[in-house]
Amino acid sequence: MPEIGIGLIGGGYMGKSHAVAFGAVGAVFDTALRPRLEMIAAGSAASAERYRAAFGFHRAARDWRALVADPRVGAVVIATPQALHREIAEAALALAKPVLCEKPLGASLADARAMVAAAEAAGVANMSGFNYVRTPATQFARQLIAEGAIGQVTWFRGEHTEDFLADPSLPANWRTRGMANGTLGDLAPHMINCALALVGPVASLSAMVETVHATRQGEEGPEAVTNDDQTQFMCRFAGGAMGHLYFSRIATGRKMGYAYEITGTKGAIRFDQEDQNAIWLYRAEGPEALRGFRKILTGPAHPDYRPFCVGPGHGTGFQDQIIIEARDFLAAIHGGKPVWPTFRDGLAVWEVADAAARSAAAGGTWISVAG
Repeated sequence: MPEIGIGLIGGGYMGKSHAVAFGAVGAVFDTALRPRLEMIAAGSAASAERYRAAFGFHRAARDWRALVADPRVGAVVIATPQALHREIAEAALALAKPVLCEKPLGASLADARAMVAAAEAAGVANMSGFNYVRTPATQFARQLIAEGAIGQVTWFRGEHTEDFLADPSLPANWRTRGMANGTLGDLAPHMINCALALVGPVASLSAMVETVHATRQGEEGPEAVTNDDQTQFMCRFAGGAMGHLYFSRIATGRKMGYAYEITGTKGAIRFDQEDQNAIWLYRAEGPEALRGFRKILTGPAHPDYRPFCVGPGHGTGFQDQIIIEARDFLAAIHGGKPVWPTFRDGLAVWEVADAAARSAAAGGTWISVAG
């Protein structure tokens, strides 16, 4: 069975998730291509060695450049802050090494465009790391919509809301500095990706961006918050549906508010990530007295559930989404064919986010989203 050496850059929250995923994916999905945890790099050689011992990699790199250049590293996984995405990806792709990059793709629209150009010039597997859209429930929703189960989609409402900065007394940190780390750069890409996957391209939008807590306590006194706490936009999808998307890191009480409602001419779908193993489906059929939303618990009959558990309703979790992502990346490498979402799909997310920022800067004026 062929193997490929995985080089992971970044050992924090998402770095650990990818390490666990590539360590487990072969057993869960019996992949044709088996990953080998070859090398890990981090902010320093010492931290890389600490992560190597904790995660089970064969070697630690002195820096990311040494990892990318190493001949035993066949594919690169980027789990670093956005500012480093482009440089690392371009270096790996120049050596024709497949790349899986965490969202968002780079720190700007220009970064994303450059990364797409590099990936397509290299002609190797490339993926953007959008994990939440891979739950069995959301995969099932996508399948239902594609099959026409709810008819023509007329309306989409999506949100990604959390409350990790809802308390104004919380101190300033990296998340409160720079637009790439604000809500539009951090949380919004996940739900924008979901909207594009379920409904299709966004044609135009009107956005508002807001910093609610303008200052927070820094190490040397009050510090200005230089990015957004919450963002919302109305939009029109290319297929004709209307939509509204809202993103917030100050949504008191919301822990993982990745949620959407989709209305069609024959039915509707509701989903909330805080109850990620269930989906609500309404079908406009049968006697009116018997109509209503029906809760469907995910199980082995739904996409990518059975490899984890044969019991309906037992559920999958966050880490399982990353394992599914690892499976898709290996399939793209082994099969030599793109597997969604590619870097180009990550660019599509950036195009919407950039349009939202430009619309907000212009006072919420309607702006076309260039494709």
